Amino acid sequence: MASMMELIEELWFLKRDLVSDDYDRALARLGKEVPMTVHSVPSGAKIWTWTVPDKWTCREAWLETLDGQRLIDYADHPLHLVSYSQPFDGEISRTDLLPHLHGHPHLPEAIPFVFKYYQADWGLCAPQALIDSLDQARYRVKIDTVFESGELKVGEVFVQGEIDDCFVLAAHLDHPAMVNDDLSGVVVGLEVMRQLLAGPQPHYSYRFLILPETQGSIAYLSQHEDLIPSMRGGLFLEMLGTDAPHALQLSYQETSAADGALALALLEREPDVHIGPLRTIIDNDERQFNAPGVRVPMLSLSRVVDAHTEESRFRPYPEYHSSLDSPAIVSQARLADSCDTVLALLRAFDQTRYLVNHYKGEVFASGFGLWVDYRQDPEGHRRHFRIMDRIDGTRTAADIAFELDCSLAEVNAVVDPMIEKGLVTLSDQPQPTDPHR
Repeated sequence: MASMMELIEELWFLKRDLVSDDYDRALARLGKEVPMTVHSVPSGAKIWTWTVPDKWTCREAWLETLDGQRLIDYADHPLHLVSYSQPFDGEISRTDLLPHLHGHPHLPEAIPFVFKYYQADWGLCAPQALIDSLDQARYRVKIDTVFESGELKVGEVFVQGEIDDCFVLAAHLDHPAMVNDDLSGVVVGLEVMRQLLAGPQPHYSYRFLILPETQGSIAYLSQHEDLIPSMRGGLFLEMLGTDAPHALQLSYQETSAADGALALALLEREPDVHIGPLRTIIDNDERQFNAPGVRVPMLSLSRVVDAHTEESRFRPYPEYHSSLDSPAIVSQARLADSCDTVLALLRAFDQTRYLVNHYKGEVFASGFGLWVDYRQDPEGHRRHFRIMDRIDGTRTAADIAFELDCSLAEVNAVVDPMIEKGLVTLSDQPQPTDPHR
């Protein structure tokens, strides 16, 4: 059984393009670690408003001077070629060449990641310093790429809970020769599922989807519309291997039970964590789950530099979308910490039930051994009754904790004895007991 870092070292340099042989190889390798179902959708298939692209393969790609000096070579690094580049073979003037060369806007020494899945264009990528040094009138370019029918693949790891309603984890496996975006999320999610599979059985079921970014989520959801009503929440895992602090991005439905449980659990674990609304910290496949017609409340957990700024969405860490996103910038310790964090959030979600009162009026606290003496503990006395006042079948423990600005442990300290005495039961769905509703 490989460690998270061992999997990264093994898989990171593969040419994991959207629909490609190396993506399939990486997914098959991960499938040896845990039981996995692979869902395939053929090229050309309509997935809602999108179309699955062809499989793309590059045999060779390079830039040379006319006297044969090789300046850029795909064989040296997969990022040297624009992903899904069209083929090209011939001499070209420097003037016509430059629009097809891409450097990194922030890292002049790095090769950028550029993709053109739905644009019929060709291009090469290189450090900006190399591009700036090109001073000859003409060059030779060879790009031998093939487009052919293939299959977009999504890996699914499933843990059966006591009920079929589920929580969805997701991470994307594409992006050639990069680690933190998002092979780090893949290996963290895989380790989380490995621990869930080891037991005990959770209340909710859990699905982990390993997919190509954007199109993978749309493909899965469009092929499994029957499952969407049972998806009670989700968490996209991304960029979890660096020293940056965790950040939690909420779902479109910020008042959902999933949002409340995960945010509260993370605040208790990391009091200074940044929590922000959808599309303010990062943009990834959580968008597809939150989108119209789907509306699964999927949050996103990442490690982001300056998560409170607009810049985080486009440059969440310095090495983003570049050849510097290598195993050197992530660590087993950070991955393990993120894994523990995700497990803590899932434990909080797994306890998410609506608190249903089986009493009317104010509870005779001392008659049930629930009295908190206001003379000895005035704050505890007040909190005790404020919690009991809110148990009406419409709130979870996390909802009450948010309303009262107290911890989940403080709410559970009141609720658990009431459950033991039959005053409160738990429900997977809201059960309002207000006779006016």
